[in-house]
Amino acid sequence: MILSIGKLVAKRAEISPGKEAFVEHHRDLRLTFRQQDLRANRTANMLTHLGVQKGDRVAILMANSAEYMDLYYALAKLGAVCVPLNWRLAVPELAFILSDCTACTLVYDGDFDEVVTALLQPVHQLTGLNIFIRNVGAGNIAAPAHDLRTLCRQASDNSPEVAGCDDDPLFIMYTSGTTGRPKGVVHSHKTMMWALITLAATMEVSKDDRFITGMPMFHVGSSSIIMLGLYIGMTIISVREFDPADYWRQIEAERATATMLVPAMMNAMTQVPEKESCSHASLRWAMAGSAPVPVPLIETYEAMGIDVQQVYGLTETCGPACMITGEEAKRRVGSAGKGFLHTEIRVIDDQGRDAEAGAVGEIIVAGDHLMAGYWNNPEATADAIRCGWLHTGDAARIDEDGFIYIVDRIKDMIISGGENIYPAEIEEIMMSHPAVIEAGVIGRADEKWGEVPVAYVVRADDELSSVDILAYLDGKIARYKMPKEVIFVDSLPRTPSGKIMKRVLRKTDIS
Repeated sequence: MILSIGKLVAKRAEISPGKEAFVEHHRDLRLTFRQQDLRANRTANMLTHLGVQKGDRVAILMANSAEYMDLYYALAKLGAVCVPLNWRLAVPELAFILSDCTACTLVYDGDFDEVVTALLQPVHQLTGLNIFIRNVGAGNIAAPAHDLRTLCRQASDNSPEVAGCDDDPLFIMYTSGTTGRPKGVVHSHKTMMWALITLAATMEVSKDDRFITGMPMFHVGSSSIIMLGLYIGMTIISVREFDPADYWRQIEAERATATMLVPAMMNAMTQVPEKESCSHASLRWAMAGSAPVPVPLIETYEAMGIDVQQVYGLTETCGPACMITGEEAKRRVGSAGKGFLHTEIRVIDDQGRDAEAGAVGEIIVAGDHLMAGYWNNPEATADAIRCGWLHTGDAARIDEDGFIYIVDRIKDMIISGGENIYPAEIEEIMMSHPAVIEAGVIGRADEKWGEVPVAYVVRADDELSSVDILAYLDGKIARYKMPKEVIFVDSLPRTPSGKIMKRVLRKTDIS
C-alpha cells in the first residue's frame, strides 16, 4: 500500500466532502474537507507554476492559518519538502536553517517583512533562495515577492499528479542543537502516517470531536494533531495566537471537545475570569505536553469535568512516545505514562541493558514513526538511532508496573513554556564575548514557564555586567532563550575531562 499524505487529503475529501474540517474562529473561516482539498490543489498548481519541483525545500514563516495548511498539503502532493520555521527565532538562527536545508522558496506572512528583509542581507549568503511568496500584511520587503492569495485564486483547482509518498521526505523540522547548531529532523510520508495510526489507536479521539489547538504549527505536536484530524475526519479549530481569556471564549463558541496545551498555558487559563464566565461543558479532556502537570493543576481541571492526559514525545518520534491519563497521573505523580500503541519504550543502563525498576537510565524509543534521520547529518543520525532504537538523551526510571518517569535531561535541555532550549547554544554565543572566560547555563524551576535559563559566567573584566551580557545576546538568539539571570562566579565546576558539572550548578542555584 502506498503511504501518501497528499493522497490522504484527497481521500478524506472523497469520503467526508461536506464535513467541517478546519475552523479559524477569528476570521469566521470554515472549511470542509472538500474545500480543503481544492485549496491544496490550487496551492500546489501555483507552486508548480513558479517552478517548485519534487524534493525542493520550501520554508514557511507564518502564524497559524488555513494558508499554512494549504501549503503543507500542497507540498505533500507535489513531493516537495516543507520546512516549518519557528518565528520566535532570531534572524541568524533562521538564516542558518534556510542555508542548511538549501531552501529555494520562502513563504511568509507580511507580519514578518522586517525579518525577511534582514535575511536578504548579503552577510547571510542565501543565494539559493530565489522564490518569495508573501501572505497578507503591511509593509514592503527588499526583494520582489509573489502574493500568495492572488496567485492561489488564479490557479486551477484540478488535482495535480500526487508525487510524494512512502519514504519521500515530507518535512524537515529543526530542533535546537546541543552543540550550538540546530539539527533538521526529517520525517517522511511513511513516518507521519505511522504517527497518525499510533495517535489514533491510543488517544481518546473520534471523527465527532472538535479539537482546538493554540500551539504553533511549526511544532510537531500541533502539526501531528492537525494531521490526525485529517486522518480520522475530526474538526480542527485553529487559534492564531494563544490568549487564555479568548481561548475559553472559543471553546464555548465552537463547542470544543478536546484541546492540547502545555502546563504554562493550562495554568494561565485558570487565572482569568473567563474560566468561570464561559461554558466549557463540551470540553472532555486536555492533552498536556512538554513537562509534568502538577497534581493541583490536574485537580483544578478535573473539578471542571476536564480530564488531563499527559504526553511525552519528541520531534524525532513525530510526536508520540508515552501517555498517561489524569487519574493515573494523580496516582503516579511525575510519570509520563506508558508507550503509545505501536511504540516500544525501554529504559537502559550504561551497558545498554534494561534498567532495573527504580534505577535511572536513558529512555529509548522504537516504532515506525521514528524520524528518517537528521538532514545532511549522517553522524548525528547514527548516534541517535542505533539498531532501530532512538536514544533520546533523556534520563528516566521505570517502575514495577512499566510506568516511565522522566527525571532529568541527559543533554541538559531546558523546556520553557513548551519551547526547547539547549544551554550549549547560549553558552557558545556568550563565550564569543571578549570579556567572558567561561559560561554555563542551567534551567531553573519557574512557576509560570516551567523552567527558565540561568547563566553562570566567569568574566575577564570586573566591569562586565549582566546588562552587558544580555545586550550582547539580544538579536543573536530568540527572546525566550535569553537568561533570566546572569550570575558571575570565580570559576565553573568541571569534571577531570573538562566538562561543566551542571548538577553542581543546579545544587548551588538556590535563587
